[in-house]
Amino acid sequence: MVSALLSGVLGLVRSSLIAYFFGASPAVDAYTGAFELPDTINYLLIGGVASTTFIKLLTQYEAEGRLEEGDRALSNILNVMLTVLAAAALLGMVIAPIYVKYKFHNFDSPETAQQCVWMTRVLLFNPLLLLAGGVFGSRLMAKKIFFYQALQPLVYNGGIILGAVLLHMRFGIYSVAIGAVVGAIFGMFALNLAGARSIGMQWSPEYDWKHPALREWIRLSLPLMLGQSLTTLDPQIRSYFASEVKGAVATMNYSRQLFNSPMMMIGPAAGAASLPFFASLWAKADVAAFSAAVNRSVSRLLSVSLLLSALMIALAYPIVDVALRRGRFHTSDASAAAELFVLFCLSLVFWTSQNLYARAFYGAGNTLTPMISGTIVTVVSLPVYWFLFHADGMRGLVIASDIGIAAHMISLAVLLHRKRMVSLADLQWLELGKALLAAMASGFATSFVLRVLPLGESHGANIVRLVAGSAVWLIVALGLLTAMKSSLPAAVLRRKSANVQPPVRINATDAPDQN
Repeated sequence: MVSALLSGVLGLVRSSLIAYFFGASPAVDAYTGAFELPDTINYLLIGGVASTTFIKLLTQYEAEGRLEEGDRALSNILNVMLTVLAAAALLGMVIAPIYVKYKFHNFDSPETAQQCVWMTRVLLFNPLLLLAGGVFGSRLMAKKIFFYQALQPLVYNGGIILGAVLLHMRFGIYSVAIGAVVGAIFGMFALNLAGARSIGMQWSPEYDWKHPALREWIRLSLPLMLGQSLTTLDPQIRSYFASEVKGAVATMNYSRQLFNSPMMMIGPAAGAASLPFFASLWAKADVAAFSAAVNRSVSRLLSVSLLLSALMIALAYPIVDVALRRGRFHTSDASAAAELFVLFCLSLVFWTSQNLYARAFYGAGNTLTPMISGTIVTVVSLPVYWFLFHADGMRGLVIASDIGIAAHMISLAVLLHRKRMVSLADLQWLELGKALLAAMASGFATSFVLRVLPLGESHGANIVRLVAGSAVWLIVALGLLTAMKSSLPAAVLRRKSANVQPPVRINATDAPDQN
């Protein structure tokens, strides 16, 4: 979570630089769209979550005392799938013009489309790097070593930032795509390779299409490959409709990136760290401890998400203004982005908690159920996107996104309950109620203070608003939680105290309390 916080800060710097150099221009539309074909290949061929299934396989090998054999099995999967991905990347480079033409049919000029095609071809190297990094990273995470995984997004974002700063004068928007590939080389691939080698993993030249581990990995990954949920398809669905409006893809992407900064800190970070513990508990057939670990993690995550949502909604415009409004990103752009940012923030509780519910299924080795559920929710959501976009434009798209991810999270929670894996009755409902009351009160108090502050509209004034509003939010929220005798402040302080300690390895028996 510390890494995700720092990555969120770098993400804000990245977004701010792109906004400064390129604004909400068609060039940024092209850059945003260029990620979609590489991401699609990634999702279809490695499930978009390579380390998820690798960790499950390694957990089995380690439990049976066959870790060296597990390393050879991982090498075989990596070598075979690199061949497949390389062929897919070459095909993607060939069809990129056709893909861009039909996927972004309303790009405003041939130049924008050509920019998107060129950057798409460059970014097609990233799925190969992500797969290799996922293999090596899973070896580390199976050993409860998260240091290298924590550095990965920092190096990746650093590559994009350096690309923008050093190359924008010479290469324009292409500089950001170049930086993304350089960041992937060092952040996704080289860093995890160095970490895996440091604990003894050897990348061997195994190459066997009939290896049992490859078949097992395909069995686990196939549902993730075939059944794409809104967690992966939501950006592509939104961009398809948004491409009809000049600059809308860029504006929506800026809002989403600002939302992603806190969301990634408390959602995917917690999910990634929880997966090995969930897998360990399930492997021991301790369903009660497994259910307790998931419910405790989800309850705390929901409580924090409610409080953080209140802060972000109350401070939406100052956040967007300070982070983005400069250079070619103007006041009107900031106002439009802030409105979308507020709507994204309404879904924070659903985005963060669905990560843990999905990891609960993955830890139990069940990728089929979330695949079926996610696919159904996605298909049902498509007409909702279409209707709300035509009814309310960009705002309608974000509202449709909120509705879809809420349905996805609720369906996962209900399915875990019905399968007697995680009981909904054991969620800490009283704590959630206290967090909701504290969130509402602190959000209203923050909004009131911002209205009465006699400040102008400069960056300095908005920085004062951010500081004053955050202080009011913290005082009111913490005061109410303490008055209601909530356990959340003490739990957060325990996590903070534990994070000061340097151990890298954590025993599986500590799992329920590490999330």
